Amino acid sequence: MTLHDDAVLVLKGYQGQEDQAELRQQYLDHLSAHPDGMWKACTAGHLTASALVVDAEGGRVLLTLHKKLKMWLQMGGHCESGDATVADAALREATEESGIEGLTLLPVGPVRLDRHPIPAPCHWHLDVQYAALAPAGAVEAISDESDDLRWFAFDEVADVADESVVRLVERTRAALAAQ
Repeated sequence: MTLHDDAVLVLKGYQGQEDQAELRQQYLDHLSAHPDGMWKACTAGHLTASALVVDAEGGRVLLTLHKKLKMWLQMGGHCESGDATVADAALREATEESGIEGLTLLPVGPVRLDRHPIPAPCHWHLDVQYAALAPAGAVEAISDESDDLRWFAFDEVADVADESVVRLVERTRAALAAQ
């Protein structure tokens, strides 16, 4: 199975919020129209994978101060040829950018979808967002893609991050509560 095929299956099975049904269909339409829609080279936009790193017991999340965007965001980025699944891409990105080994994705699959504009030539990121649990005693390490890494209490995120991250935290908290 290709990464493209996996993404289609993940999106077809995505049971996110009702208000995400139209966005989910836009992702599926994009992949149908663009066989290269998983890759950065697709100038019409491409899927990306991210994961919000969570310390559930401590009630906090790890955010990265993105080097280029100068915004506090979850860990994430482009899919790579070695990624067998979208979940693998999200976990790889979260591990690389947080420096934390032993992260585990919540078993619910993606917790949100977020489509956002980016500068040309790519134009759009169609982000498939997961949540990753940090192991007890996890120690983060700043990567080359980040100016800073910092743990924020769930209720502090709205003070530092944009609405897309706030919504991701809300959906992650709901997924954790449902476990």
